[in-house]
Amino acid sequence: MKNETLLKSREAAVPRGIGSMHPVFAKRALNSEIWDEEDRRYIDFASGIAVNNTGHNHPRVQAAAAEQLGNFSHVCFQVTPYAPYIELAEKLSALAPGPTPKKTIFLTTGAEAVENAVKIARAATGRPGVIAFGGGFHGRTMMTMALTGKVAPYKIGFGPFPADVWHVPFPVPYHGVTEADSLKALENLFKADVEPGRIAAIIIERVQGEGGFYAASPAFMQTLRAICDEHGILLICDEIQTGFARTGRVFATEYADIEPDLMTIAKAMAGGFPISGVIGKKDIMDAPAPGGLGGTYGGSPLGCAAGLAVLDVIREEGLCERAVEIGDRVIRHCNALRQSDRGIGDIRSLGAMAAMEMIHNGDASQPDPDRTKRIVHEARERGLLLLSCGVRANVIRFLMPLTIPFEVLDEGLAILAEAVKASR
Repeated sequence: MKNETLLKSREAAVPRGIGSMHPVFAKRALNSEIWDEEDRRYIDFASGIAVNNTGHNHPRVQAAAAEQLGNFSHVCFQVTPYAPYIELAEKLSALAPGPTPKKTIFLTTGAEAVENAVKIARAATGRPGVIAFGGGFHGRTMMTMALTGKVAPYKIGFGPFPADVWHVPFPVPYHGVTEADSLKALENLFKADVEPGRIAAIIIERVQGEGGFYAASPAFMQTLRAICDEHGILLICDEIQTGFARTGRVFATEYADIEPDLMTIAKAMAGGFPISGVIGKKDIMDAPAPGGLGGTYGGSPLGCAAGLAVLDVIREEGLCERAVEIGDRVIRHCNALRQSDRGIGDIRSLGAMAAMEMIHNGDASQPDPDRTKRIVHEARERGLLLLSCGVRANVIRFLMPLTIPFEVLDEGLAILAEAVKASR
């Protein structure tokens, strides 16, 4: 079937509120490549928004899910529990940063994980308030929209939002917001708007995903940890996009040498099967009463089986180390492009979570979202799938599978160079 025909059907059958970055319809995929309904091949630098870190249809993940499907697809953990849930919880609790004993709950989506992290934090502290950061993305449900620090397109027309949610600027020195500025804003928030004793948790992405791939430094994370400890506030690290080897560690929080109280996970944890979770300190996780947590599909047996296989692949194929190598290659390539293009601004990465910011005439204060769109378009026309992001919509983000063959990576980067040149 033609992409154009399917696009017309999509417009008739699917609400406009569900956007799609590319007007091509996937028919099959393998590792780092996707073929559309017209059998055209694309190199995938998106990974389903950081979901397929282990590539499309990794044989280990596929086999684990198939074996589980042969046993059962659903019984509901709250009715009759099953071993893969327990085994995955044990392994993830052991992998989480810090020495404190952990427990893990499984859910279905990233937003659901964040919702439950807030519930757990409130139950554990007896406080209602949550502080988040400008530019952060935590989901599209009512609570997570309130936490998300980006209005368009996520909040327009959906208010009012839950109360007792506060925002402070995320430190982005490239845009003139220093770490000192961000911490001063937090201090002012405590003085002018809400007392610390009302705050249950501070939630932060170690590297902002939708916000533009800006990273909080280890020093900033350590300072946040100290502030939380001083005031009895829980620190929630949102690892939904950064987790499972994407940044060169299993979890990006590991770089900061701190122990979060709670950590939200999803996306790449099961190689494409829908599952999410919250990992947290044992006593905090046990704060909600029996029956206070859960969900019919939470901790899908297929997702748990696939999640166990993903952990094996990350370890056995050295995907953390590979993420660092991929990120280095991307950064070197983008730096070479910048030598002759003043429209390329900051280039940054943590492992294979890399980004290139598009600006006018070398001026960071002048974002260029139009050229960003052109690059995405030109790349797709040449067979490369890219994603954009950022509060100013001017960031190209790179999220290729960590299993991508280096010759395919180089092919994709060559197409990127052509797209950047054609977009001028």
